[in-house]
Amino acid sequence: MSDTAEQSAEQAADEARPERLTEEERLLRRRARRISAYHSAERTLARLGLLAPLRERLALFDEAHTLYDLDEPGDLYGNGIVEALEEKVAKLLGKEAAAFFPTGTMAQQVALRCWAGRTGNPTVALHALAHPEVHERDAFREVSGLRPVRVTSEPRQPTADEIRGFEEPFGALMLELPLRDAGFVLPTWEELTEVVEAARERDAVVHFDGARLWETTVHFGRPLAEIADLADSVYVSFYKSFQAFGGAALAGPRALVEEAKTWRHRYGGAVFQQFPTALSALAGLEHELPRLPEYVTHARVVAAALREGFAQAGVPWARVHPEVPHTFDFQVWLPYGVDELSEAAIRQSEETGTALFVQPWDAKGPGLSMTEVYVRAAALEWTAADVKAAAADFVARLREVGNQEVGGQEVGR
Repeated sequence: MSDTAEQSAEQAADEARPERLTEEERLLRRRARRISAYHSAERTLARLGLLAPLRERLALFDEAHTLYDLDEPGDLYGNGIVEALEEKVAKLLGKEAAAFFPTGTMAQQVALRCWAGRTGNPTVALHALAHPEVHERDAFREVSGLRPVRVTSEPRQPTADEIRGFEEPFGALMLELPLRDAGFVLPTWEELTEVVEAARERDAVVHFDGARLWETTVHFGRPLAEIADLADSVYVSFYKSFQAFGGAALAGPRALVEEAKTWRHRYGGAVFQQFPTALSALAGLEHELPRLPEYVTHARVVAAALREGFAQAGVPWARVHPEVPHTFDFQVWLPYGVDELSEAAIRQSEETGTALFVQPWDAKGPGLSMTEVYVRAAALEWTAADVKAAAADFVARLREVGNQEVGGQEVGR
């Protein structure tokens, strides 16, 4: 038995003895097994940079000379290569200017507090599932003096009628495109333009939380600049779509961007040197951006094959959401508990070298769980038949797990 296999067997044994581990320890062991199995798998739908070894990540610099003149001095507090990146992003999005930020959390707070100063209204209308509401510990309210109000909590994009009929004034409407926690969903182009028009009728500015905006061109059937033109300002991420080291950008009118740079400094975002992150962002724009439409198209093949594979395997109920993915990420819902799904996914990776489900499973109700599926370059090697076969194998392992004890609980169905 290999060292990796032996370690995984020991971890699995520990998980089966709850008296030896706390719940936190058990979940940490599971996470370690899941990532180890993913690293050793020969096939997966996405090779994610954030999980790659440092040596592999640093290989980016082997081609750095093709991205930027390496005889230029490094950046200091946002000049040099950072300015070059900002200019490139502004041009791609069709905006007057752009500012680089270390995080999207900071970029959006700055953008919306700048707009609040201009409109005189700190109220920001957004979705209840928007990133700032779910993942940022009330930063809008606690840090930036903004007042978020929820237009809807339904797992879909807001409608124009909801914007027009909202019961109180707001200075800005923030739209997350795509809305990740609802399943990476997007409105239609007609719906989006109607929502923007409805906000304008209320004298509100429109800001796009476009962390993954790069991925939306196939669904909307429009170029990036035309999509971004609907909004007064746009935030984009560099690591979510491009797997850069980090970083974000805020694009919009030049006067707004210049003010945003002042607030960037006040928030602690004027970092001394950021050339490694800027280089990784330039690499993403150069190499990944042109390939994103191909990933979106193939995600639709993968999603359809998963649906068919589960149906053929006799799973009583399964859902791929959206049925036709709007980007290259989507959700899979299955009528099983987190423990059994997690164990089946890990065993499939460990025993077959095929990692079909890499992301963790989340409980969504009694006997109902959801995971996210990411489709990237690695998935292009998979045919629909490959996906169906992997789904059938996963279901078989799920049934094997069914009558066994996982995490100290009987998980048989």
